[in-house]
Amino acid sequence: MQLRARIGITLLGLALAGGLVYGFMPRAVAVDVTAATKGPLAVTIEEEGKTRVMARYVVSTPMSGYARRIDLHVGDAIKQGQVLAQIEPARSDALDPRSRAQAQAQVNAAQAAVAAARENARAAAAQADLARQELQRTESLRTANFISEQALDKTRSEVSRTQAAQMAAEHAINVSRFQFETARAALANTSKLQAGKSAEILSVHAPADAYVLKLVHESEGMVQAGQSLIEIGNPETLEVEVEVLSTHAVQIAPGSKVLLDRWGGDKTLQGAVRVIEPAGFTKVSALGVEEQRVRVIADITSAREVWRRLGDGYRVEARIVIWEGAEVLQIPASALFRLNSGWAVFVVENGRAQTRPLEVGQRAGLIVQALSGIKAGDKVITHPDDKIVDGGRVKVR
Repeated sequence: MQLRARIGITLLGLALAGGLVYGFMPRAVAVDVTAATKGPLAVTIEEEGKTRVMARYVVSTPMSGYARRIDLHVGDAIKQGQVLAQIEPARSDALDPRSRAQAQAQVNAAQAAVAAARENARAAAAQADLARQELQRTESLRTANFISEQALDKTRSEVSRTQAAQMAAEHAINVSRFQFETARAALANTSKLQAGKSAEILSVHAPADAYVLKLVHESEGMVQAGQSLIEIGNPETLEVEVEVLSTHAVQIAPGSKVLLDRWGGDKTLQGAVRVIEPAGFTKVSALGVEEQRVRVIADITSAREVWRRLGDGYRVEARIVIWEGAEVLQIPASALFRLNSGWAVFVVENGRAQTRPLEVGQRAGLIVQALSGIKAGDKVITHPDDKIVDGGRVKVR
């Protein structure tokens, strides 16, 4: 009996000891993991933008007088040279020597503007020719697999950008010539009145084929010299205006790829940055914070048939690509944690968490580029907490 009691007590003690050991034994921590993968990665700047007509003209009256009613409506198509408005010059202003001097100065300024517009058009044409030649060379190199498809796309985008700039420069010639003819007609009327003759009704003509975008002064009445009458433009030559933070603007270069989403269509539109304006401005955000913003102008390089329903002043969401790679090793940003002065991740190996110092490259939202420390296929813990230690047991949820 004593032997049995001793054996029973010993077994009970062993069971209690085993229970205590098991109870205090560190258990595996449940974790979420994801595999490090290689794939395309793009770093973008995302902002809201709006479309606007590239070749937009504000037609104004060249002299003070009485304007007749404009019989046009928004959306009407007009031809180059079509009469947009008729103005009867004010006799008192026309007889004023100062007004005549101003009219002569406007003629000289308009003539100089025509010459400048022709020079700009010549430079834009040269840039377009150079871009087309570069595209031919790039296509040959791509056929021989000496360059990537991305480089070819960038060259094609540059061709589209230079062609759009050439078109805008040619429209600028028409506008400058129109302003010169209008100023010369105003000067001629002033000369007739000073000579005692009756002045003719001054007709304001359309500088180019376009559509009516806005009627500024529709009803008849007195107008002052330089007052806007009507805004016209060609909606087939749209560009996108995006306001970005000045700290982001310095990272953008002309020719950068632009992706346009949520514009109303099913496909993402392609574009390219044409101009980063050199001057910024202050804008108050929705939270009441003053921000320095810069306007970035981008051309739409997708086929016109895709976005033909877009018009002037339509909203789009723009993603400006400032860096991209084809085969980039990437992991979620939530997997990173601080280790000394750098970054590290936990990699799951044989059921245990192993600390791996990591060199981080580019960041694209919730994804980061891993330059060294891990390889493709490694399983990293996505949300490490203080329960996870180096060498500790873990189990995947």
